[in-house]
Amino acid sequence: MKIISLNKYHSILIFFLSVIFFFINLDLNYRLNTLICFFLIATLGVSHGALDNLKGYKLLKKFKIKNNFYFYLSYIILALVVVVLWYLLPAITLIVFLFVASFHFGKEDNVFGFNKKIKFLNFFLFLKGSLVVSAPMYFNFDETAEIFQILDANISDINDQMLLIMIVLSLLSNFFISKNILFSFLDSLSIILLNYTFDPLTAFTVYFCFLHSIRHSFSLINEINKNNFNKGLANFIKLALPLTVITGVFLMFSVYFLNHFYLLNSAILKVIFIGLASLTFPHILLEYLLEKNEKKS
Repeated sequence: MKIISLNKYHSILIFFLSVIFFFINLDLNYRLNTLICFFLIATLGVSHGALDNLKGYKLLKKFKIKNNFYFYLSYIILALVVVVLWYLLPAITLIVFLFVASFHFGKEDNVFGFNKKIKFLNFFLFLKGSLVVSAPMYFNFDETAEIFQILDANISDINDQMLLIMIVLSLLSNFFISKNILFSFLDSLSIILLNYTFDPLTAFTVYFCFLHSIRHSFSLINEINKNNFNKGLANFIKLALPLTVITGVFLMFSVYFLNHFYLLNSAILKVIFIGLASLTFPHILLEYLLEKNEKKS
């Protein structure tokens, strides 16, 4: 099956599941649900970045650096810098993270071809990805504000009209950036339905793990083996498992450590979002540097 067809079936599946969840009133246990979300993000969610080491080796070769240790060192240092910045300047770091993550989500989730003729493409990609941020604020403002408070940030100045405008602009962006508007629009509708149905953490977990992460993994599997998806999947699991396990263990240890100072749910939320931020920045920088160097060559 071609990767484009696989992504189409995936979009349809996620949309229909979102519709089913919309009509089924699930009564979720808050504490158990938080633990499940953490487990999914710490495993399936982070797995789509578990081949960053191989991409890093590739980038080092372009700079004629033979020692792969420098990749791990720079990756870890950058991740730690993000954690320190979050501790020193939580509100500013969170805002920067949300902007960067919005662009990243918009770019990575748009797998149906870019409309390269459009001007300000990056701006429209940001608008598309911003739905992941604006939808939970609009449909579940109090719960989202509570998460932001745990992360030492305040969103009390944001009003419903501003959020609604962002949601509408995000939906409209699909008509400008994607070659296949229907499936791109379906993804956006799925995000809206998930946030209307679930609390912010659950909605984000379903999106991050089962739409964003799986879709990015599809592209990695396709890069590994373009002719045989099953063989590519087996190789992907084999290659991604070590760093996924290491990252998952580190995140669990972080929860254990923070639980000495915060309630368990607060500790989990801090690890999820600060941990994702610390991994997202080096992940995005690596993708950017690779893309930039490939264009040069």
